[in-house]
Order: sequence, then C-alpha cells, then structure tokens
Amino acid sequence: MPEGTVQTAGELRARLAQYGARWSVLEHLADEEPVPRPALGLEPGAHLARADEVGPVDLRALVGRPSGNPHLDRRRAAHGLLPGPARAPRSAPPAAARAAAARAAAPATARPAAVDWRSRWGWPWITRVKDQNPCGSCWVFAAAGLVESMARIEHDVWAERSEGDVYDGLRCACGQGGDPVTALDWIRTNGGLADPDCRPYGVPPAGLPAARRDAWRSARTPSWDRSGRTVRITDYVRLGDVEQQKVWLDTVGPLTACFDVYDDFFGLGAGVYHRTGGRRAGGHCVLVVGYDDAAGCWLFKNSWGTAHHVGGYGRIAYGEAGIDQWAKYGLYGTDVDPWSKRRLHTGNVYESGNGRAHRNFELLARAGGGRLQHWWREGEAPFAWARAGTFAHDASGQPAFTGSTYNRNMESLHVTTGGRLRHWYYEQSAGVWRDGGVFGPGDAAVGSTPAFIQSDYGRPGNFEVVVRTADGRLNHWWRINGAPWSWNDGGRFASGIAHYGPALVQTRGRRLDLVAARADGRMQRWTRDDANGFVWRAGEVFGEGAVCAPCLIEGQYGAADEDTAGNYELCVAVAGGRVEHWWRSGSSGSAWSRGAVFGRDVLAVTGMLQGSFGFNLEVVVLRTDRLLQHYWRGSPSPDGSGGGGGWHEGAVIGPA
Repeated sequence: MPEGTVQTAGELRARLAQYGARWSVLEHLADEEPVPRPALGLEPGAHLARADEVGPVDLRALVGRPSGNPHLDRRRAAHGLLPGPARAPRSAPPAAARAAAARAAAPATARPAAVDWRSRWGWPWITRVKDQNPCGSCWVFAAAGLVESMARIEHDVWAERSEGDVYDGLRCACGQGGDPVTALDWIRTNGGLADPDCRPYGVPPAGLPAARRDAWRSARTPSWDRSGRTVRITDYVRLGDVEQQKVWLDTVGPLTACFDVYDDFFGLGAGVYHRTGGRRAGGHCVLVVGYDDAAGCWLFKNSWGTAHHVGGYGRIAYGEAGIDQWAKYGLYGTDVDPWSKRRLHTGNVYESGNGRAHRNFELLARAGGGRLQHWWREGEAPFAWARAGTFAHDASGQPAFTGSTYNRNMESLHVTTGGRLRHWYYEQSAGVWRDGGVFGPGDAAVGSTPAFIQSDYGRPGNFEVVVRTADGRLNHWWRINGAPWSWNDGGRFASGIAHYGPALVQTRGRRLDLVAARADGRMQRWTRDDANGFVWRAGEVFGEGAVCAPCLIEGQYGAADEDTAGNYELCVAVAGGRVEHWWRSGSSGSAWSRGAVFGRDVLAVTGMLQGSFGFNLEVVVLRTDRLLQHYWRGSPSPDGSGGGGGWHEGAVIGPA
C-alpha cells in the first residue's frame, strides 16, 4: 500500500502482520473504522537540542545530596551519586566500624533493568492521563506532566497543574505548536505553574471569529492569588546520553521527550512501537515515565486521553522515530505551593516552600507575656530548629498556623486574653508580621486553640475558623478573601465540647469536617451539610481520655491519585502523658482505628503534618515541662493500614 494511505484499523492491522510488528492496533477499533488522528504540536527549532550536541552531565553535582524521598536516596547511593557514608565514630563497636567500611568500599550497583514510575515501590507517582484535543498543545502537556510528577516524587503530594496557565499565558492559538523548553522557560520565569482552578485549560469555542479570540482569552485571567498557587521550578536539565537518561529515570524522575510521528503511530495499542511505514505526520512530545531494557523501549504517558495505547500509556522502541535524536528534559528541586498542601497540616505547624530544599517546617508557639514565637527547621541535615521573630501581646493559648495563597504568606490565629480571635500574617514581600485585627465572638474560650484553614469556597478561597466558646459550644466564622475582607458569623453548634478546641479540615470532596474532644474525654466528628442549609451534622464518637484538642489532617495514604480522598490521620494527647494516633479511610468511610500509642510526659499535641519526607507523619507535642518536642513516624504500607517504621522520638525544639 502506498505511503500515507492507511485509513482504517483493518488496513493497519494487515500492515502490521506483513511486517511482523511487535505491537497491535487499538483493540476498540473495528477493522472498518478509521484510525483517529489526534493533534500533535511539536514545532522543532532552536529550543530543542540535538542529543549528540549535549555532552554528558555531572549527575552527582546535580543531584548529589539527599532528597526527602528515601527510595531515591537508596538509588542515588547505589549509583555513587551521594557522598559516601560517614565513618563510624571511635566509640562504635568493631562490628559497626567494619560495616561502615564495607559500605564505603562497596561499588555502585547497576541500575534496574526496568523502571515504571506509575507504581514504583508500591506507591503511585504519576497524575492521570489527560486529553489535549483539539489543540496542538502536546508540548505544554509534557512540561506540565513533568512538573506534576516531580512535585509528587520530591514532596509526596498530588499537585495537579494547569496546561492552560502556560497556553493562555503565552496567548497561544489552538493550532499553535511549540516545544517543552518554551513551556518550561515560561513556567520558570512567570512564578511557576498554577492549579486548574486558578486558570483552567480550555480552547475557544468552535467557530469563534479570530477577532474575538483575544477577548475570549483575556476573560480567562487567573485568580489574583496565583502567586500562592503555583509549583515553582528552577532550571531544567538537558540529557542527551541514553544511559544517563536511564540513570535519571532511576534516581530522579520522568523526562520529556519528542519524536517524529508517522501515520501508523496513531493506531498504536499494546506492544512496543516500531515504524512500519507511512508518511511523516509531524512531531509530538510526551512524558517518559520509565524504560524496559528487556523489551528495548521507553514507557511514555501521552496526552490523547485514555482511549489511546493502553489506558493512555504507550511503549516506543529505543531510537525509534527519532525519539533519541533530541535531548530529553528533566527537573529537580520543585517548590510546591501551600494550596496543594492545605489538607496536610493542622495546629501550629506546617511545611513551607522555604529553604534550599523547599521543605522547611514552620512552627508557631506561645512565648512569655502573651507573645508568639516563630520557629523553623531547615529541610536538610542536620534538621536543627531555630528561632525567628516574635509578635503579638495577647495570646491566651497555642495558635493555629498555616500558609495561604496570598503570595505564600504565613497566617496565624489565636484566642486573645479577652476572649476574641486575632489574626496575624507574615507578609512575604516585606518580610514583616502584620496585625490582621480582632474579630469573632466575645466569649471564645480563653486558653483554647482555634481551628483555621483556607477553603476553596470563593476565589481566592475563604478563611474558615471554628472556635470553642465559653458555653461549651463551637462557633464557625468565615472571611471572604476579597473586598471588603469581612468576617462573618457562621453560627454555633454542638454542646458539651471540652475546653481545648477542635480540628478542622476541608476534604478533597469539598466537605468541611471537624473533630472535637468532648467534656467526657471522647472525640466526635462533625460535618457541614452544604446542600441542606450549611448546617453542621453530628457524626461518630470514638476514643476516650482525650486531654487536648485533636490534630486532624487528610493525608496521602489511600490517595491513589489526585482525585481520590486520602485517609484521615489524627493525633491527640490522652491521660497518662501519651499520644494516640487514629486513622480512618477517606474513601470508604470505615470506622476509626487506633494505630499506635507513643510518647511520654505529653501535655498536648499542638501540631501535625505530612510533608516531604517519604510520607512520614510529623507531630509536635507540648510536654509537661513546657518544652516542645518533635515526633515522627516512618512510612507504613501504601494503603495506610499501619506498620512501617513506627513512631520515633525527635528533637526537643524549645519552650512554649
């Protein structure tokens, strides 16, 4: 059959049989159906470097320091990319000294024969397959997929990004192509890549006159808090050597790749693609998420929807269709926004994007005279805590602390000595703490801790606060985060609530949930029913002996993708100076389970987070001697069912 005339699935199947091809045509296509031809979009030019013009890079100089991902650290150590292990101290027994010497002398091990980031080490790392159609925007999808995957790999959080942020930012027409370098350059120089709710991907309506397309795009401006809703990146890395590309996939993460598309590629289903003929249709870009030496191929994530290849993922032979002719591009050192992390912390501690590794812990605690002390911990060894500034003068209890979408400002809330609520915020652009004013009821429980989050109601998202009042009830307040910046009383609910205060979270399903300790020492969950008048509904009761406000997050265990709810994780101090960890499935609604009891001499749990350290849970407690101390738990099984590394006693931070 002459080149360029393949039109039906049956004709392509006959061609594959003639060539003895190692791949099959899309199974859902009947023989008489035409092979679909999704949009491409690569515009090769000065921005794409030829692989043979890119010399080998110094991988150890690029990634030769520990990450927060212990799996990656083991792989980097195996390749000799990390510094050698420290010598055993002189006081160490001979066996320890011999083991340290053996590790130092051990040669770097070979890379694995296959890597697949979709389910590596039992965890999911890659966001869902998307569909670029009808536009020629593959190059933007490849770049956005790279940012998404590296945010997940480096910070253990799902952070779906918007291709529309780049496409509209560059004012691209639907038929306009490009390359991943153009997209990555725009992301780097424009403050990062926003989430879809900030600026979604979309295309002008069919038939819209060209004269009106600019007006259509102008109406799609991002929400004005975009600066706090972007995953930021530094420079990207060009890799031309195939072996180094495989080492990168093993020790860092995915890569963007571009190649020539011929007519037969549009029909690729299962198997490893080798060209069987046909004319060249254009160029295309994808995200390479692995390789397989036994099959001799790259594994890629496409942007044509899940009906193509196998669930949207395909395989292409090494060197085929020019895929190794162009350099592939990688990222490291992503800086994830507080919006993506907003469900992963509670109480007086959260993980910011500060520091060289973009994973500092930020902590706020009481100091003398009603003042508040800001503490922080660097996200790299030796992980020492340090004091920052102090502010306020009327804090009666521990504060609530979070990062917001307002240029990543730090936001603090406490109950005053007069029974009101006071808001403070750290203005990142000026580097100063500012008093946000007093609001709320006149009878907030003095000495209690309010619950404080930023929800996704409104654009930008509203602040949501729940505080225990002197009558033993809970009072919800919320602020519209735009003019006139007013706080609103959302009403009171519940009764018999213990003095300490509640914990609040907005679930992935947009529901406001809280857990509060009751006067009888048990805990109870409450849910706000938005569909029926925004009333709070009482939920299950569990536990006993609680002596502080619980700390509640929706974590990453159980979150199989960016749309699936993660498990609830809760820690609370109980009688006897211990801490109880409880968890509950976020998707099945199962009963609460007590996972572990740990700690000693604990007066209260003041904060909890899940950050960038291998899915670990991090807890800050206030001890009976009024010192703050850090505890952490190593990662359990990916389904969150417990076990794993157990709870460990960490550093003493300082007084509170």
